Amino acid sequence: MDTPIPAPRARTRSLFVGDVGIGGDNPVRVQSMTNTDTRDVDATLTQISALASAGCEIVRLAVLDLEASMALKKICAATPVPLIADIHFDSRLAVQAVEAGVRGLRINPGNIGGADKVDRVVHAARAAGVPIRIGVNSGSVDKDLLRKHGGPTPAAMVESALEHVRLLEERGFDAIKISLKSSSVLGTVAAYRLMAKTVDYPLHIGVTEAGTAMRGAVKSSVGLGILLAEGIGDTLRVSLTADPVEEMLVAWEILRALGLRARGPEIVSCPTCGRTEIGLIELAAAVEDRLRGVEEIFTVAVMGCVVNGPGEAREADIGVAGGRDSGLIFRKGEVVRKVKGRAELLPAFMEELEKFLDERRAGA
Repeated sequence: MDTPIPAPRARTRSLFVGDVGIGGDNPVRVQSMTNTDTRDVDATLTQISALASAGCEIVRLAVLDLEASMALKKICAATPVPLIADIHFDSRLAVQAVEAGVRGLRINPGNIGGADKVDRVVHAARAAGVPIRIGVNSGSVDKDLLRKHGGPTPAAMVESALEHVRLLEERGFDAIKISLKSSSVLGTVAAYRLMAKTVDYPLHIGVTEAGTAMRGAVKSSVGLGILLAEGIGDTLRVSLTADPVEEMLVAWEILRALGLRARGPEIVSCPTCGRTEIGLIELAAAVEDRLRGVEEIFTVAVMGCVVNGPGEAREADIGVAGGRDSGLIFRKGEVVRKVKGRAELLPAFMEELEKFLDERRAGA
């Protein structure tokens, strides 16, 4: 039986956030958002750099006031990735952000204060080649639409987003990306499905207010996994109540699981059971920690049984399997080293792992 693969990507328009292509034939892009005070240039740049090192391709920043918009010029001059300014209600901040060098705006034109202010934002964005993301959350739907639809339903969210889109289209502006986020996984999926049938603008997908690291990872994986498997989504953010860098780890694993993109090694480890005679949980965690930041793509297996481990993980490029007082290190299912003593297993495997990485980097 053939392995199922995601449906072909929905054909959307192509646009650029800086030099990062979105939509069209471009890969699904990974985004996040800083949680520093944008007015603190050093702290914000430190977090942007950490996100970029973890695989983030586009970073969004909150621009709350004039001081934050003034800090953007220094931030934009030193950022390793394109930045998107997140702005609510104030068209002046949007124009200032574009002038400071941001490569994208997240702003809903319907709530920034009138036609003349929309004109100013569109003029600035067009002149600088900056796209605009329309972002509707279930909690931000207009009261009239809530009454019409009986609440923040998927149809209400889509209609709300389209009202904002029309304000841009009426001005001949079509460098548009759309997001429709809800804390409800099923509501989010339904909204994006409906929007994907309605327009061909690129879609930024995510489940908002998803929760803490574990709960948010589960909700995001389910919601984004469904959408991506159906070919919906051009950029994504995993929203976690956690360090934004943690969002990168989840986002890339979602893409890897669906065969869409990969970054860094895949770690395969067996669940513990009554046959496990080593500290498998600690061993797997140590291996994962060592490989954090490694970008090369390969598979590492951490197994709890010396009898079946190498065979069960024979496709792994390198692996370790431990028993009561011994262990095996293997490559592609073939044992390359036997280790005596539980305390020696992790150091020995780390030694072999460093050798493996050196060989790969040398082209061996």
